Amino acid sequence: MVKIINSPSKYIQGKNEITNLATYYKLRGNSGAYLLVDKFIFDNFKDKIVESFKKEGVNYHIEVFGGECSKAEINRNIDILKEKKCDAVFGIGGGKTLDAAKAISYYENIPVFIVPTIASTDAPCSALSVIYTPSGEFEEYLFLKTNPDMVIMDTVVIVNAPARLLVAGIGDALATYYEAKACVDSNATSIAGGGITKAAIAIAELCKDTLFEDGLKAKISVENKVVTKALENIIEANTYLSGIGFESGGLAAAHAIHNGLTILEEGHNMYHGEKVAFGTITQLVLENRCLCEIKKVVDFCKSLGLPTTLAELGMGNVSKERLYEVAKASTAEGETIHNMPFKVTADDVFAAILVADELGKN
Repeated sequence: MVKIINSPSKYIQGKNEITNLATYYKLRGNSGAYLLVDKFIFDNFKDKIVESFKKEGVNYHIEVFGGECSKAEINRNIDILKEKKCDAVFGIGGGKTLDAAKAISYYENIPVFIVPTIASTDAPCSALSVIYTPSGEFEEYLFLKTNPDMVIMDTVVIVNAPARLLVAGIGDALATYYEAKACVDSNATSIAGGGITKAAIAIAELCKDTLFEDGLKAKISVENKVVTKALENIIEANTYLSGIGFESGGLAAAHAIHNGLTILEEGHNMYHGEKVAFGTITQLVLENRCLCEIKKVVDFCKSLGLPTTLAELGMGNVSKERLYEVAKASTAEGETIHNMPFKVTADDVFAAILVADELGKN
């Protein structure tokens, strides 16, 4: 099998990079920049963003993201982009805003600049958008033609975001190595479309090691609104190391279980990475990893405030019948759980969820 590793053309991380967006745009675009931003970013950083484009004399249109990366929201923005005659799109905000910008770029065949204002997912660097229904349930993966032209991380913006968002990013990144290792063991095809390179699995392992080493220190940094070396390392791990690691290493049970959990409305207020963290513990149970290894992951999650039980996900009162529906959704045809190096059934996932929940309690 041919081996493939994917990466954005350029990854930039530093202080006050949000003031340089127009400079980066001029390397790719000419007629105008379409700026798709979270409402929070619009309310708090609009002046800084706009100042950059005014200073450089670049035409722009700024649009507030509707809140869900659905086909309807993507199409709404495409219509506006065409009307404004923009030739590049910026996604500025959280994971769903970024995924929508990447989808717009895909359908319109224009450059995309990804500007995460939180380090809460590993989505920014990938050639992948996760599409949800308007009500927030997982619908499909949209596989893109290329990775983003640029990923731009402003550490000053990120340190001022709530600590819970950084922790959610750690939860998402936590799955990277365990899922990539499962894909290596099963000789699965990665999301990049080929075999898994030694570089990809090494990046995934470095991601894991960085999380355990600097995760708690980075959380404390954000709680105190200071940029430390540990925070710099975790931003890179959550975004770049996890992004390359999952896309070129592969997804397995943890993200499939996350997708299954999205059918429960009780968990719709939980972040992607919070559900992935529980999915990772469940995957370790599925693999029958040693209790000491599972305990290390559970204790790490607890130290950060990541959920380790169904109750902490808001799902403590969900019936076993509905949990079985989660297990069925996790093992649907085409789900990444089938990248595990052994056959996994809905019964297996149902049992693993219950055991993971008990281990999280104890």
